[in-house]
Amino acid sequence: MNVLIIGNGGREHALAWKIAQSKDVGDIFVAPGNAGTGQECQNVDLAVDDFQGLTDFAKKNNVGVTVVGPEVPLCLGISDVFQKEGLRVFGPSKAAAQLEGSKVFCKDILTHANVPTANYQSFRSAEDAELYLKNRYPEEDHGQDLALVVKADGLAAGKGAIVCNSRVEIVEAISRIGRDKEFGDAGNKIVIEEKLAGAEVSILAITDGRTIVTLPPAQDHKAANDNDLGPNTGGMGAYCPAPSVDEDLMYWVEEKVFVPTVHAMKRSRQLFSGVLYAGLMLTPQGPKVLEYNVRFGDPECQPLLMRLKTDLLHVINATVDGKLEELDSLEWDARPSVCVVMASEGYPGKYENGKVISGIDEANALEDVKVFHAGTKLLSGDVVSNGGRVLGVTALGDTIPEAKLRAYQAVRKIRWDGAWCRKDISDKAFYVVEEEIG
Repeated sequence: MNVLIIGNGGREHALAWKIAQSKDVGDIFVAPGNAGTGQECQNVDLAVDDFQGLTDFAKKNNVGVTVVGPEVPLCLGISDVFQKEGLRVFGPSKAAAQLEGSKVFCKDILTHANVPTANYQSFRSAEDAELYLKNRYPEEDHGQDLALVVKADGLAAGKGAIVCNSRVEIVEAISRIGRDKEFGDAGNKIVIEEKLAGAEVSILAITDGRTIVTLPPAQDHKAANDNDLGPNTGGMGAYCPAPSVDEDLMYWVEEKVFVPTVHAMKRSRQLFSGVLYAGLMLTPQGPKVLEYNVRFGDPECQPLLMRLKTDLLHVINATVDGKLEELDSLEWDARPSVCVVMASEGYPGKYENGKVISGIDEANALEDVKVFHAGTKLLSGDVVSNGGRVLGVTALGDTIPEAKLRAYQAVRKIRWDGAWCRKDISDKAFYVVEEEIG
């Protein structure tokens, strides 16, 4: 079976790498892909939103299933277009993708499904949001030290949620989203919600709208700098599994989060099929859903797929055909995995592309290491940087500390001008283990 993967990040390289291990796979095409996918598969020079070009390509090249990586084409309705053309596609419909595409829609579904989440209000203008702030949290009662989260309703490349710790910051965030349109049309609606405290974890599930297959928990690192300091990014690294999520909590998430959400979507005639990604905050009052994504996370996908032993293509086909219940339980490598993102100087702000990268082959030669390309391209035979997040260096180890050590050993073999990374990816897991022991 020929497979088309849509996207150009580390997630798409990981998907291509894992699908290539299937005994049933034929040619693998990645549109538009990156240097890593180009070396291992066949890149296709088509943008993720070129639906006509992509469907034409899929038909011409006898593609048996298309796997959509990023959220933008899903929210624009690529699955609907492919299905209308009689093509099999892995990913939710445009209506179902609103779970990620609209924070207001997501919060409304969570509320109707009785899924625990932060209290919130939504607004159509900055003026309405400021009036709510003034009336709900009067300065004479709450002062300046007020902690809330202000969000743009639509897609904002993972940067549309602004955590505020003062009234001044809240007013500034409302203005950035609603007046300055820092996130474009994503800010046509504004969400203000309570700030939750606790550890964040990501739990993903694959569903065909009826059967739900929950995947091992992972933990992302959103902040740019060590100790979770600095601005938010698309993710500076991840590890899997997350020790903070035990078996009891996994059962709870399945029963109290995934099942009611999938049922609520089905009742609303917006059946969800694909990957449902729950970002959770483990608060003192219990877990609460921060957000949903409607695709594999990046970089969570990389350590997850490093551990997956089951044929991913079989899982994808069972999902597309609505036959997940017929699938055997997924098999996982017992060893944990750690992914360290190497980034361009200046990220998540301005950065320069075109820096020649060396040492990737040497890193890949290490045992149980895989370097997944994200922001790269081939230029005159060289692999060069072509994005903010450039590589996802991923390793397995008998323990999380061993996986971390192996990942950073690989990182040290890779060089380009301005390369940097966080030094503490997966350290949160050590704290959890130490608390359990001590």
